Amino acid sequence: MTTAEAGTGRTVTTNIPARLDRLPWSRWHWTIVIGLGTVWILDGLEVTVVGNIASRLSESGSGLDISSGQVTGTAAALYVAGACVGALFWGRLTDRWGRKKLFMITLAVYLAATALTAVSFDAWWFFLFRFLTGFGIGGEYAAINSAIDELIPANYRGRVDLMINGSFWLGAVGGSLLSILALNTAILPADVGWRLTFALGAVLALVILLVRRHVPESPRWLLIHGRDQEAEEIVSSIERTVESENSGARLPQPEGEITIHQRRSVTFVEIARTVFSRYRRRAILGFALFIGQAFLYNAITFGFGAILTTFFDVPSDHTGYYFAVIAVGNFCGPLLLGKLFDTVGRRVMIASTYLLSGLLLFGTAFLFDQGHLNATTLTACWCAVLFFASAGASSAYLTVSEIFPMETRAMSIAFFYALGTAAGGISGPMLFADLTGTGKVGDTVLAFSIGAALMCVAGLVAAFLAVNAERRSLEDIAQPLTAVAKKAAGATGTSGAAGASGTGPGGPGSKPATA
Repeated sequence: MTTAEAGTGRTVTTNIPARLDRLPWSRWHWTIVIGLGTVWILDGLEVTVVGNIASRLSESGSGLDISSGQVTGTAAALYVAGACVGALFWGRLTDRWGRKKLFMITLAVYLAATALTAVSFDAWWFFLFRFLTGFGIGGEYAAINSAIDELIPANYRGRVDLMINGSFWLGAVGGSLLSILALNTAILPADVGWRLTFALGAVLALVILLVRRHVPESPRWLLIHGRDQEAEEIVSSIERTVESENSGARLPQPEGEITIHQRRSVTFVEIARTVFSRYRRRAILGFALFIGQAFLYNAITFGFGAILTTFFDVPSDHTGYYFAVIAVGNFCGPLLLGKLFDTVGRRVMIASTYLLSGLLLFGTAFLFDQGHLNATTLTACWCAVLFFASAGASSAYLTVSEIFPMETRAMSIAFFYALGTAAGGISGPMLFADLTGTGKVGDTVLAFSIGAALMCVAGLVAAFLAVNAERRSLEDIAQPLTAVAKKAAGATGTSGAAGASGTGPGGPGSKPATA
């Protein structure tokens, strides 16, 4: 009988969440950031490469009979649809099977799908594996954000989450530069360059998969699912590692315990009741943040190449340079503003980043409409907008991963991601492709204004509904559904695996509570 089967149904009291939250920052935490966070670089690489090499794929001699519109329209929509379906499918399994199992499986799915994209011989094959690549990436969002928030100490959770989600744009920079190489037929044949960009994505995924093997399962998830012995062993090992990195200095005593009734799974009815009834205001907040950022990014980035070539006569094989610049701006936002989400606070920073990006985009739309911009100054305006928007968008993932109970965390991330992405990533491209593709200044201004308005609305919602989650434990922000009232004073723990193993460097671990 496995530990999970043996332990499920027991009631245990534990200080493991407090032990994880009181840890100082260490090299061990950097291994988590590298092992889990680098996948967003792959996502940025995927999205950017496909957008930038669309013109090459549609040319004679590319090896594919496909149009540029099919690449940026059909293939892009299928990638996004795959991500939405994958988020929901894998998100549910992440809450049931655990974080580690799923962040290994979903990365393997991505690796296989992007490798098979590289050998595309017909449009239907390309479409199929774009969908499956998105299917794997969508699952990563739920599994990775859940694992990160449950392993990173409370004092650092905001900045780390933002930095990791913002690393998408490092991949975008790489994708932009790779697309320049792929489009240069003097270096690579027309039917080879674009294939190598996808193959590189598969190689990077393999490297990340090897590094990720050393990332542990979430002790918080293990506790709830009856595997408290494993949770204790993992946390004790982390504590010993952190102490050794700090010259053997003793860790501070953890503060606080939680009592939970272990169970294997939570039903969809319980999840829906929790999210839409018990935490209705938080659900409204999640909807607003995800839909706002999804539409803003499609307003700016979808068809950005067409805007540059149509209105400013930028050659198609040079648009990658401009996108690399705005991608740098996107990454700098979460990197430089992330700490403020832990110090100034969530409510102020989420609301201000959304409102500032929306207002700056309105200003950009006005200047564009008046004819005051060229390719360089428009790119500079986009950089300013996206510096704040990227921090805001990353905070949307942080928000929905920390404001709902442990048992619903991955599914909540998946649900809000799928909803926002479907609205902004499927309907958005169709809407903005029509607007930016007409070649009329007024239509492009309208596209910008729609994205700006939705960001401002989301910012106002955050000003009223955002949760002050900075430097608070996840269990304090949203009590687990399995949590039970503390036992009367004087109750003592009975013997068992959890009690026997609860003597790590940080103090006693979990112990069965008496009835």
